Amino acid sequence: MSVAPGNAGTASIADQYDLDVTSGDAVVALAERVGADLVVIGPEVPLVLGVADAVRAAGIACFGPTKDAARIEGSKAFAKDVMAAAGVRTAGSEIVDNPAHLDAALDRFGPPAGQRAWVVKDDGLAAGKGVVVTTDRDAARAHAASLLDAGHPVLLESFLDGPEVSLFCVVDGETVVPLLPAQDFKRVGDGDTGPNTGGMGAYTPLPWLPAEVTRQIVDEVVKPVAAEMVRRGSAFSGLLYAGLAITSNGPAVVEFNCRFGDPETQAVLALLDSPLGQLLRAAATGDLAGRPPLQWRDGSAVAVVVAAENYPGRPRVGDVIHGSDAAGVLHAGTARRDDGSVVSSGGRVLSVVGVGADLAAARESAYHTIAGIRLPGSHFRHDIGQAAAEGRISLPG
Repeated sequence: MSVAPGNAGTASIADQYDLDVTSGDAVVALAERVGADLVVIGPEVPLVLGVADAVRAAGIACFGPTKDAARIEGSKAFAKDVMAAAGVRTAGSEIVDNPAHLDAALDRFGPPAGQRAWVVKDDGLAAGKGVVVTTDRDAARAHAASLLDAGHPVLLESFLDGPEVSLFCVVDGETVVPLLPAQDFKRVGDGDTGPNTGGMGAYTPLPWLPAEVTRQIVDEVVKPVAAEMVRRGSAFSGLLYAGLAITSNGPAVVEFNCRFGDPETQAVLALLDSPLGQLLRAAATGDLAGRPPLQWRDGSAVAVVVAAENYPGRPRVGDVIHGSDAAGVLHAGTARRDDGSVVSSGGRVLSVVGVGADLAAARESAYHTIAGIRLPGSHFRHDIGQAAAEGRISLPG
């Protein structure tokens, strides 16, 4: 197995290569060099730039959507248009691309219009940090104005009340295979305080979410969107992530992503018993419909992110990490020095996964492992999965 560019964790299990993952030519050259029979593209940026197209054009099986299909994440306006055509419930929205129209639009979408908060998003990719949800009009306006000043259209949305759900689905055309639903935690601080991040933790399964709601999401959200993409000639093949709010009117889409999301993936895959590689290859080669049902381990899984000092701002990097080789510790923003020490190299440094018979046991396992990790200035949330474990989450209505 080969990984590019990799980190200190993947270096222990695979050959690593330093290359520009946004370059289709570079990725194809490496795939041919190592004789890859399957290329899995993880991040959204190379997908949106069309790297999967280059790999397929070279005759190599690739898990990841085409550039055209990746617009489901790359452009929120495109995703809204697809959902409207597919009849999928989502937040009301408006694109603002002219600063002169901003104030009137804010008046239509904030608390004065009966909403609990302003929801302001970058229309393009923002690594999970281009969203501001606030009851402070000045903060909403400042974020929107900064995006417009940078030349980015702004998406204003109505606020969706209700608990959030993340559902990953492996998709090939109109064939949809759902994974376990999860819930992630975007705010940096305990109690959902502070700015948005790329994700500070997640847990699965969701004890408060009935199985019929998951089936409803698949049947009323994911399958119609997949069919609409086929109808448009932009068939999706890869991982389609639906982020939803379970409102009093049923599931409503917050966003779509075109790849596995971090940190939900770490928790969900900890319980997957079926071979992941076979599943991804089936989607990449058009055999997904013939795969047997997925098998899952009993119990629960919790993933907690250990972040560098100052994240989600400019993170402090280069600090030595102790305890990163413990069981259940997955690497993200790490690197290995010549002397063998592991150091931080990004904002979200580690993801610590705990598995247990139930959510409480999984939480205990994850936080026990975190207690043995030392990284100067690091921080993590202490409440990942806590409300669910204590039975404090319920569906509206």
